[in-house]
Amino acid sequence: MKHVSLIVALFLVSFLSAQTTNDYLEITRDVIKTEKKAAIAEVMELSETESQPFWNLYNEYEGKLYALGNKRIEIIKSYADNYENLSNEKADELIMDYFKYESDLLKLKKNYYKQFKKILPAGKAAKFFQAESKIQAMVDAKLALEIPMMETN
Repeated sequence: MKHVSLIVALFLVSFLSAQTTNDYLEITRDVIKTEKKAAIAEVMELSETESQPFWNLYNEYEGKLYALGNKRIEIIKSYADNYENLSNEKADELIMDYFKYESDLLKLKKNYYKQFKKILPAGKAAKFFQAESKIQAMVDAKLALEIPMMETN
């Protein structure tokens, strides 16, 4: 998974060339998507018969994951917009939105794990989600460093 280490580095590089926050987000997401796919390809070691069905389902999964990621970005943007004057009510709203996002993400993963098991042995399907989890942990670690702790008024 040597490609995965590039994700965080390219995450920073993309920031330097972006002109707006939305540009930055889209460039970052494109970089992560490309590097993630390369890392997944390296990790999965798919046979010829597994490859086409896997990548078709992977692309479908990634599309749904991207849409769900938009919700996470909205939460982060809302937090940033309200950071300096964060009320207890807004903090509560943000954390409840985050819990909903996490719940939806888990549902998506469970659903697609079942689908991946239909085209791959369970061990390979689990390996995919393990790799997925490691990549997400790297992105989450970067976000954790960048997003300050809440302070309410």
